[in-house]
Amino acid sequence: MNVQHAGIDPDQEGATQERPSREEAEAAVRLLLRWAGDDPTREGLLDTPGRVVRAYEQWFRGYTEDPALMLKRTFEEVEGYDEMVVLRDIRFESYCEHHMAPIIGKAHVGYIPTDRVVGISKLARVVDAFSKRLQVQEKMTAQIATTLYEVLRPIGVAVVVEGEHHCMSTRGVHKPGVSMVTSTMLGIFREDDRTRKEFLSIIGNPTNRMS
Repeated sequence: MNVQHAGIDPDQEGATQERPSREEAEAAVRLLLRWAGDDPTREGLLDTPGRVVRAYEQWFRGYTEDPALMLKRTFEEVEGYDEMVVLRDIRFESYCEHHMAPIIGKAHVGYIPTDRVVGISKLARVVDAFSKRLQVQEKMTAQIATTLYEVLRPIGVAVVVEGEHHCMSTRGVHKPGVSMVTSTMLGIFREDDRTRKEFLSIIGNPTNRMS
C-alpha cells in the first residue's frame, strides 16, 4: 500500500512562509476587534491581543511538532505479544480550517505490532500534534494513521475519530450535539473483516461522547 509521510511537511503546512512577529499578530487582533464593532483601547480589551497570541501558541503548537519523531523510541521486550493494542477515547481539541471554529472530540487508535511497541502516551501525543493545527477531520484521521503505519511498521493500524464541529453547532445550521465520524484502516484492518470488527467492538459504537 502506498502511503505518504504525514509528519511535518513544509509544502503542505506552510512552514516555509515567514512567520509574522508577535507585534504584527497582536495588531491583527486589534484590527479584528475593531471590525467586530468594539474598541480595542478600552480597559477590558487592552490585554486581549497579547492573550489571544499566547492562546494561539497553545492551540496551534502542532505546527512546531513532528509526530514521527514522537514514535521513534519503541520497546522490543514484549514477550512475543502480537495482539491488538488499542487506546480509545483520546480527547482532542482542534480547529476547523474553514472557519477556525473548535472541533472537540475523541480519537480511538489501534495497531497490531510486529516486534516492537510504543509507549501509549506517544499515541495520545501524535493525536495532539495533528489536532493542534488548522484541520479537516478527514485529513487529520488519515495523518494519524499514516504516521503510525510508516514509523512503527505494524501489521495494521486503525483510527476512528469522532468530533463535534462548532462551525456547525454555533453558526450556520446551528445543530449542536451532532458528531462527525471518520476512520482510516491500514494493513490487516483494511484487508481482514474480522480484525476490523474486533477493533470496532473494542472501541464501542461511535456516538457523541463529548460529555
